[in-house]
Amino acid sequence: MAQVVTLARAWIGTPYVHQGARRGAGCDCLGLLRGVMAEARGKPLQSVPAYTPDWSEPQGDEVLWTEAARQLIAKPIEHAEAGDVLLFRMRQGAVAKHVGLQAEIGLRSTFIHAYQGHGVRESAFSTPWQRRLVARFAVPDFT
Repeated sequence: MAQVVTLARAWIGTPYVHQGARRGAGCDCLGLLRGVMAEARGKPLQSVPAYTPDWSEPQGDEVLWTEAARQLIAKPIEHAEAGDVLLFRMRQGAVAKHVGLQAEIGLRSTFIHAYQGHGVRESAFSTPWQRRLVARFAVPDFT
């Protein structure tokens, strides 16, 4: 969905702020997703409870994955489209705790995400990132 990518690109340069969701002021990866979706829909998404940076990793709970599956449309990982929500495990065996938005597809695939020390940026969807990808979601229609 081109609209989502355009909106997400407007967030590039926003600093990383844990639990933040304001373009230009600060956001984390979930805040980027929530902010972009709110801008696209013209109304805020459902609020999320406070969360820690480890996303319940010690307990092994897939909190982020469960919530993504509840609010988004799961799709096969290999069916890439611009605007898809990407869910990553940062380490093998860890819970999924990072999200991004697919920007470009094909040979020069990219995704937009926010992470500590870098803020919001568009990164190459390189092999190391592809190995971490565990789920792909389509965004529901905004109508």
